[in-house]
Amino acid sequence: MRYVSENKALESAGTQNEKAKDESVPAVGTAEGTEAVEAIEGSSPKKKTLIVFADDLDKAIAAFTIATGAAAMGDDVTMFFTFWGLNILRRQKAVPLKKGAIERMFGALMPRGAGRLRLSKMNFFGIGAKMMNGLMKKKGVKTLPELMDLARELGVKMVACTMSMDVMGIAKEELIDGVELAGVASYLSEADEANVNLFIA
Repeated sequence: MRYVSENKALESAGTQNEKAKDESVPAVGTAEGTEAVEAIEGSSPKKKTLIVFADDLDKAIAAFTIATGAAAMGDDVTMFFTFWGLNILRRQKAVPLKKGAIERMFGALMPRGAGRLRLSKMNFFGIGAKMMNGLMKKKGVKTLPELMDLARELGVKMVACTMSMDVMGIAKEELIDGVELAGVASYLSEADEANVNLFIA
């Protein structure tokens, strides 16, 4: 009899727990259920971040294609350019600035701006990049400069890593308009709020 009474007590407790669980969770299809779903969807993050490490033409195109696509869908997008990725943001015309010998050497060896990037494969001393740009125009695909203009129009935030700028001798005056400057801590705070973080290298 003792075991029977214990089993009944457990069954009763389990029934009460299930009832409490059912009462606490609104059913799908009801007004309460719809409000719960909307609350969950509204609280989900709608932010994307991309770390752009490489300055290869094809990788830069991929990065901006993803960024503009996400921005067109209504997401907040931040692109964080570091090390070689900073070359994408450089002005094509040289800006007269006082620099040391190593900084001048870096500036001379690195590609200046989106129009002078190389392909990661089959570049053939720049011929591959020219062929790629020509093919994209022929197929009606936006080129990198066009994608960058579109990114600005859609409100994509482009951020240059200040630490990398110091190391590589790149000054703010050498970057295109609309670029923000920030450190890694600033990027990480944005990454914490995002539901997608990509590294383009």
